[in-house]
Amino acid sequence: MDRIRIKDLEVYGFHGVNSQEKDMGQMFYISLDVFLDMRKAGENDSIKDTVNYAQLCLEVEKEFNRVKYDLIEKAAEELAKFILINYDLVGRIIIEIKKPWAPIGKSLDYVSVQIERSWHTAFIALGSNLGNKNDNLMNAIKLLGKSYGCRVAKVSNFYDTKPVGFLDQEDFLNGAIELRTLLTPEELISLLMEIEKQLKRERLFKWGPRTIDLDIIYFDNLISSDEKIILPHPRMQDRLFVLKPLCDIAPFYLHPVLKQRTVDLMEKCEE
Repeated sequence: MDRIRIKDLEVYGFHGVNSQEKDMGQMFYISLDVFLDMRKAGENDSIKDTVNYAQLCLEVEKEFNRVKYDLIEKAAEELAKFILINYDLVGRIIIEIKKPWAPIGKSLDYVSVQIERSWHTAFIALGSNLGNKNDNLMNAIKLLGKSYGCRVAKVSNFYDTKPVGFLDQEDFLNGAIELRTLLTPEELISLLMEIEKQLKRERLFKWGPRTIDLDIIYFDNLISSDEKIILPHPRMQDRLFVLKPLCDIAPFYLHPVLKQRTVDLMEKCEE
C-alpha cells in the first residue's frame, strides 16, 4: 500500500505523569506513516483522492491537545483512532511520538513510543428465533454500526432455518454481515456479548432459543486457539445456516485453515 510520511511534526503539548508536565507543557515530535491507495490521486491530480497532509497536521495538533494524558502511549492510541475514523481513505497508520524533554534526570536525545493500527475485517453470523426475528437481527446490525470503531460494510439476505442441537423450538432467522473494525478480537467479543445483553438474550441452556445470537466467523485471516475466542469459528464449515448468508457477501473468502472458499464449503455442506 502507498504511504504519506510526516516526520517530526512539532506540537507543544501537555501530557505526562508529573503535574508540572500538564501545567507547563513541553515540545513533542509526532511522525506519521499514513497508508492508503494513491493510484487514483496520481491519475486525477485531485486532492479529493488522497489525504490533505496540511489539514491532517492541523487536526493532529488539535486532537493531540484535546485531552491531557499521563502517557504518550494513550496519546498515540487516541491519535490513531482519530485518524482512522475520520479519514476514510486510510487503512493503516504508524504513529511515533517523541518526548525529548522526558523528566528522567538523565541526558538523552528523546524517549518515544511507536504504534501501528489498522482497520480489520470481521464476518459476523447472526441468528434469532424469539420475538420479532427480523427486528432482532436489524437492531443488532444497527447497534454494531453505531459502535465506536465499527462500520457495517455488507449485509446478507436473511434465511429461515431449522434449529440445530435442541430441535423442539421455533425456526431461526439467520444472516451475516461484514464488519470493518478497529477492535481486537477480544474487544469485539465483549461488544457482541453486550449487544446480546441489550437485546435481552438469556442463556438458559446450550442450543436453546434466543432473541439474538452473534458469532465471529472470521477475523482477517487470524487463526486462534485461545479458549476465549477460537478463530475461524470451529464449526462454521458444518453449518449451512452460517455458510448460506456468508456466501451472499463473501463467496470467495478463503478459510485460512481449510484453504477452501466459502462457496466450496457451502456446496460440500449441502451434499
